[in-house]
Amino acid sequence: MQTVQIMHAAQSQDSTSSQPPTFVWPVRVYYEDTDAGGVVYNANYLRFFERARTEWLRALGFEQDQLRATHDLLFVMRRINVRFVQPARFNDALSVTVVVQHLGRASIDFEQQIRRVADDQLCCQAEVNIAAVSAASLRPTRIPPHLFAEIADER
Repeated sequence: MQTVQIMHAAQSQDSTSSQPPTFVWPVRVYYEDTDAGGVVYNANYLRFFERARTEWLRALGFEQDQLRATHDLLFVMRRINVRFVQPARFNDALSVTVVVQHLGRASIDFEQQIRRVADDQLCCQAEVNIAAVSAASLRPTRIPPHLFAEIADER
């Protein structure tokens, strides 16, 4: 079973810091994640980021399929800025982090990192903007108040 960790700024840094909490999701690099050179194929980093955001939402108590069925809500990637730093390789244990940088009424900005556990080396970093849209119309919609409040409280 994988373990999930949410670290608050006071746990990981000076307690005077006002940084939001960091959600950490463990990932293992499988052979299928790599290219012919044995390094993680670039598009798979996006999958790791997506899985971590899904698990972050689940850790808050929300399932995406239930949000769709109950609130006609989908979260879609609107923008991503990715910086590849060091390659991750087959069988590496990685930690994928999720930090909410900004919470808007219909969007969320995240800072995400992928680090190799063995040496804490930064492999990949991304700034991600996720939009809330209606599942029926794919038009922007507000994040439901109870979900908005839960995310805001976590910050």
